[in-house]
Amino acid sequence: MDQALNNKSIRGLSSLLDALLVKNLITQEDYNLIKLESVNKSVPADQIVKEKAIVTSDDIAKLYSEMKGIGFIDLSSIGINIETLHKLEKDAAKNSMAIVFEELPNKFKVAMRDPLDLQRIKYLEAILGKKLEVYYASEDDINTIIESKYGAQITKDVDEALEQVGGDKLLDINAVQENEITSDPQNAPIIRIVNMILDYGIKNKASDIHIESREKKVNVRFRIRGILSEKLTIPKKLLPAVVSRIKILSNLKIDEHRVPQDGRFQVKLGEVIVDIRVSIMPNIYGEKIVMRLLSKTESVLKIEELGMRGINYSRMTEALKKTQGIIIVSGPTGSGKTQTLASSLKILNTPEVNIMTLEDPVEIRIDGITQVQVNPEVGLTFASGLRSFLRQDPDVIMVGEVRDSETAALAVQSALVGRLVLTTLHTNSASGSFIRLLDMGIEPFLLSSTIDLILAQRLVRVLCDNCKEAHEAAPEQMKELHEELDILNSFDIFNPDHTVKAHFDRSTEKVTLYKPKGCPKCNDTGYISRTGIFEALKMSETIARAVIQKQTIKEIQDLAISEGMITMVQDGYIKALEGITTLEEVIRVKNE
Repeated sequence: MDQALNNKSIRGLSSLLDALLVKNLITQEDYNLIKLESVNKSVPADQIVKEKAIVTSDDIAKLYSEMKGIGFIDLSSIGINIETLHKLEKDAAKNSMAIVFEELPNKFKVAMRDPLDLQRIKYLEAILGKKLEVYYASEDDINTIIESKYGAQITKDVDEALEQVGGDKLLDINAVQENEITSDPQNAPIIRIVNMILDYGIKNKASDIHIESREKKVNVRFRIRGILSEKLTIPKKLLPAVVSRIKILSNLKIDEHRVPQDGRFQVKLGEVIVDIRVSIMPNIYGEKIVMRLLSKTESVLKIEELGMRGINYSRMTEALKKTQGIIIVSGPTGSGKTQTLASSLKILNTPEVNIMTLEDPVEIRIDGITQVQVNPEVGLTFASGLRSFLRQDPDVIMVGEVRDSETAALAVQSALVGRLVLTTLHTNSASGSFIRLLDMGIEPFLLSSTIDLILAQRLVRVLCDNCKEAHEAAPEQMKELHEELDILNSFDIFNPDHTVKAHFDRSTEKVTLYKPKGCPKCNDTGYISRTGIFEALKMSETIARAVIQKQTIKEIQDLAISEGMITMVQDGYIKALEGITTLEEVIRVKNE
């Protein structure tokens, strides 16, 4: 909310919609439209304001605070003692949308979504045994603390479930399997344990869950924002039962323990629907499970929201304007290629264009596009599906991944006959994609005449603006910055006229970088989300000749840089100079 608007008083107003108008956060036209919608739908105008997300939940809480004359507390900026937080159980906190953030001798300070709910306040006072001093707080911040701070209690919850298993008594696995199928899920401990693992992974936006058998225990690790960390251990004797439960969910053979198995199932948590791909691999200590979590409700971001800008953005958008050719997005698994392709298709998705995609699996659904999921069991592979696509009169074809020479040849053929083809490759750099396709048997002259752009990318973690700390770049960091960035055309990190918003003291040639600290808003990690770093290699006559001559990756890379390409590392270092990420993050992902 614009702080300059705070001098316009809204004290005493009863309508959030009226407050927005007074604060100039909406226009009179918006106000009238919301009022009309409120009448037509017979719902309060304030409810429509919240549904449309016209302002953030933080702004809503601040507005109500001023309207009602009740204090506001920014939960994301304060540290809350875990013991104080747990004075109120998780279920009560969630049902009441309330957080206990401070305990005084004769009262508790409590942040609430609705501190005017007197019945709820009396209920909380009864279970807490003290009077409450209530404050408005952002609904998003309350939910974040409930899911992160209480979520940290997964070990405690699992321990309680383990007590129901029967202590150290060895399990009859066959009995457990029967119990899992027939019992009430709320009372079956194995089901509860698996559900809690999935619940924690989904709520914390994990991309993968690893359940790993060791010699004496089972580790459960979650990959969150690209980093794998252990959150839980369970007794080794429970592994067969947990594996059996996941096999049952995935419709796999529960009595097969000697060969790998792959399956999938789907879960729903609130409004979030998640596809879970399961891989089970036997090892010397039992079986290891890796579950990949794919949200079916994930939204399609705009290309600029991915972190793409400058020459990378202009080259990508120019390539998408063409009606034929190949655009390749390269990078390892988990580097954001699927989201980039979806964002690209969003630009192309108009009623005049027939877009068809072939994916494994369909991760992001886009209305208006024909999306097909491969199914090798019935013969629907990338190659066979792509062959059939050509009979469906497509203008744009997206192939999830080029894995073999047949699919690569068909993609090239599709581009030659006038289609725009978007696809992905698993290569470490943009220039490496040429060598990969040559290894698949594609003729060099075909690559030079069909490929228009290769975009390589990685994902780096974004620093939390609420708690990131400034520090002066060390001499070795300065050396690294100069080595990478001084070769850029007319680029000077000490030039105040440059578009990079670097923080520096020109007189001493010192640069300010940032490092993570940790706060409630980022779950004490120091990072709040992820963004992309990119390099866009555009086909030119010089690059085409180099491909035909089968020059090395290094030679092609040097040519691309001489023609203006910014490498992923350079893009990452520029983002570090701007305080978006850290040099350490860029170095970490460049070695993936």
